[in-house]
Amino acid sequence: MKHDQPTQRYEPFPATAADATAVFDTFESALSTRRSVREYDPTRPVDQHTIERVLALANSAPSGANKQPWHFVAVSDPAIKKSIREAAEEEERAFYGGRASDAWLDDLKPFGTDAQKPFLEHAPWLIVAFKKSYDLDDQGEKSKNYYVTESAGIAAGMLISAIHMAGLATLTHTPSPMGFLSEILQRSPNEKAFLLLPVGYPAPEVHVPAIQKKGLDEVVTFLK
Repeated sequence: MKHDQPTQRYEPFPATAADATAVFDTFESALSTRRSVREYDPTRPVDQHTIERVLALANSAPSGANKQPWHFVAVSDPAIKKSIREAAEEEERAFYGGRASDAWLDDLKPFGTDAQKPFLEHAPWLIVAFKKSYDLDDQGEKSKNYYVTESAGIAAGMLISAIHMAGLATLTHTPSPMGFLSEILQRSPNEKAFLLLPVGYPAPEVHVPAIQKKGLDEVVTFLK
């Protein structure tokens, strides 16, 4: 295959089948314990270096034409977190107060959620993921990005996995609409927020709903 830029040899990881089995067994055991957490320990800080490392892994995700059509804003400032919580709860009150359908609210009942989102202040970090339909250069000229939603979604999935493997907890919070995040965080018009992740250590003795996932036979079809 012809390349228009320098190449480098691909080095598989792990290098041997035996190593791959051991690494995957560890990864499988660890990732299978991941759960969404809504209660965080505000007394346990998370250093910025750890946040930088998980974001660097997310930034290594594949993307259309390697455009990397995403931007992450990591917030630890208490005043900004408070502003985000207040704006998010305003949207959530509208959601629970009539914007959501009865069927949607019924589906949410097992999780005990409501318009109150204290985790947006209690978590030591909030990471807001933005997707970019186009880039802007220093002169304000636009350049198109490709497969934006798919690329940003892959990066977000890698970020969630990295957070868990770093011994931290998170929650995929998606208040709708999310325009207030662009305003509070003063982002460019070409960026649209699509995911808000509180990140931190879970509160002591935290409980999560006992849920079951669909079986593999329900979500996978093998054609042989």
